[in-house]
Amino acid sequence: MTRELIIDIASAKRSAETAEIMRRYNDVFQRHDPSALTELVAEGCVIENTTPAPDGARRAGKAACVELWSAIATAPGTHFDLEETFVAGDRATIRWRFWMSDGNSLRGINLMRVADGQIVEAMGYVKG
Repeated sequence: MTRELIIDIASAKRSAETAEIMRRYNDVFQRHDPSALTELVAEGCVIENTTPAPDGARRAGKAACVELWSAIATAPGTHFDLEETFVAGDRATIRWRFWMSDGNSLRGINLMRVADGQIVEAMGYVKG
């Protein structure tokens, strides 16, 4: 019996594009340099932030999203440990640990969606 191997080239290409956007997005926080955000974030981007509990604040629009992420990326004495970035098509899950300036940390994930080469949606969740 012959087995058929089906490779979805469109899905593989979309995953590769999403992975590259997530790499550049993660670099913003690793390098504490938000300059790439204006290129990475779509006009209609929506963020559901991790705070305040339980639902998180909603930010809509490019300017609001860039402002929030820029503040996080440049917060003095903080950094992110990237634990994993998983990409499937136009979606990505980023698992991370955020270290605050007081030495405490929290763990969380971002659920991301990309369309037309830019981030259009981000939902953040934390443990605890």
